[in-house]
Amino acid sequence: MVRVHVLVEGQTEETFVNRVLRSHFWPLGIQLCPRQLGKPGHPPGIVEYPRARGDILATLRQETNSLCTTMFDYYAMPHSWPGRKEAGGRPETIERAILDDISAEMGSGFHQARFIPYVQMHEFEALLFSEPKSLAASLESVEESAVQQIRDQFSSPEEIDDSQETAPSKRIERLDSSYQKVNDGILIAQRIGINVMRAECPHFNEWIQRLETLAHG
Repeated sequence: MVRVHVLVEGQTEETFVNRVLRSHFWPLGIQLCPRQLGKPGHPPGIVEYPRARGDILATLRQETNSLCTTMFDYYAMPHSWPGRKEAGGRPETIERAILDDISAEMGSGFHQARFIPYVQMHEFEALLFSEPKSLAASLESVEESAVQQIRDQFSSPEEIDDSQETAPSKRIERLDSSYQKVNDGILIAQRIGINVMRAECPHFNEWIQRLETLAHG
């Protein structure tokens, strides 16, 4: 069994890994072990990079027979993160910069394959727009056409932008003010399923594919 630590920014992502992703990877011989950044009880949300960097390095150094990946939102990510200022909506820029920084700190003997940074575009809720029918059905008094209208504006749910007014979560909250990120978001994700998300969200799919290759050594 390949053990992969998944560092996440909040309870929603931790629950998503446990309830949605874990069952996909377990039959492949891959055990996902999610953990929120920072100490238990700290406020949820993305932190400044130095704190996250410390958690990543500690995980890699303490679990030398395991691997590490991340699930951090591009939305509201501070500019202290490597590559964030230059990213321009390209998560790969941040992921490469994080990998370079962590690899340099770990030293010449570090195998980069042990660390797979992933930045979610633009946040977890983008995945829920992969299937407007399921999203609408899970919200209170929301017509499918209202969700579909949002989805049709973008070639992929991952392109739904990251402003404070139009980020995926903000759009859902405007449709249904009672939406609860952890409880409702995870139930919707379970209803949609990982395969639909992969088909609609190419960057998310690339991350899943990279993790799947771990089953082959």
